[in-house]
Amino acid sequence: MSNSSRTGTRGILFALASAALFGVSTPVAKLLLGEIDPWLLAGLLYLGSGLGLAGATLLRRALGMARTEAPLRRSDLPWLVSIVVCGGLIGPVLLMIGLARTEASSASLLLNLEGLATMTIAWIVFRENVDRRILLGALAILAGAAILSWKGGVEIRWGTLAIVGACLAWGIDNNLTRKLSSADPVQIALTKGLVAGAVNVGLALLRGASLPVPELAIAGAVIGFLGYGVSLVLFVLALRQLGTARTGAYFSTAPFIGAIVAIVIFGEPVTPQLLAAAGLMAAGLYLHLVENHEHEHEHEPFVHEHAHTHDAHHAHAHRSDDPAGEPHVHVHAHTRLVHRHPHYPDIHHRHPH
Repeated sequence: MSNSSRTGTRGILFALASAALFGVSTPVAKLLLGEIDPWLLAGLLYLGSGLGLAGATLLRRALGMARTEAPLRRSDLPWLVSIVVCGGLIGPVLLMIGLARTEASSASLLLNLEGLATMTIAWIVFRENVDRRILLGALAILAGAAILSWKGGVEIRWGTLAIVGACLAWGIDNNLTRKLSSADPVQIALTKGLVAGAVNVGLALLRGASLPVPELAIAGAVIGFLGYGVSLVLFVLALRQLGTARTGAYFSTAPFIGAIVAIVIFGEPVTPQLLAAAGLMAAGLYLHLVENHEHEHEHEPFVHEHAHTHDAHHAHAHRSDDPAGEPHVHVHAHTRLVHRHPHYPDIHHRHPH
């Protein structure tokens, strides 16, 4: 297997694992809405994400584990602020408000719009490459997610509009996060969680929300750590290796994964809708897995920083103060390179077609 194929496989696994964690977190978080104010719960989810990742970072340092990812730089600040506002402040608050006012089936249907928003923005605004197979696969996954929760019409009301707004905010967030995907994903998710969580908790308390009992607060924090923190870390790693649109397509399996968990845990029935959705999503995943995007392409000279090994795209010389061992992190220059091999729109293959 080529290095590009291995990278793509890892990216797919990261995206699916991210979807699984987020898919499970949504129905579980809804169970807490009867006991916790929606705005406060949104803050607790992200605060739990940030605190959990901060604890993991401190543990790594205490164990003397070397840093293997590029840190965020001052030039990354505008992008970081944007994703915190869109994905950490606006998105989760709108989702919790919408979940509190919308039936679970309608909410699941509407949450599928996040994947559609992510892919549409990636293709139209950021000009990410899409071919017929990828487009058909994405549509099959989205259609399966829609069928999964369809119960007839969706009444247009404030809860519905809130969830649509959350999906749009996260679609923008996912595309902006691509700009930071070369940097440390834990640092990105940690910063987003702590800032967004603290702000939302503070605003909820100012609005008159009451703090829940410690057991419920801890439960919300744990859900946030796994479903938002760890999930976001995996999502950033997938963005780095697959690009935004493909990562968004794989992430669209989240509602289906959540439904499987609901069947196992809550004893919900296996319906014809579920089987039809499974078939469509399986077809969509298959179309993505068998993608073979290969053509002669040119790499323009540029300089950046990220974790890497010395493969065909990193045939650069080292200075005496550059780190030894692989993978390692340092600022490095790419010279002009023209070659042909299978590839994804990862951080080295964002060229025009």
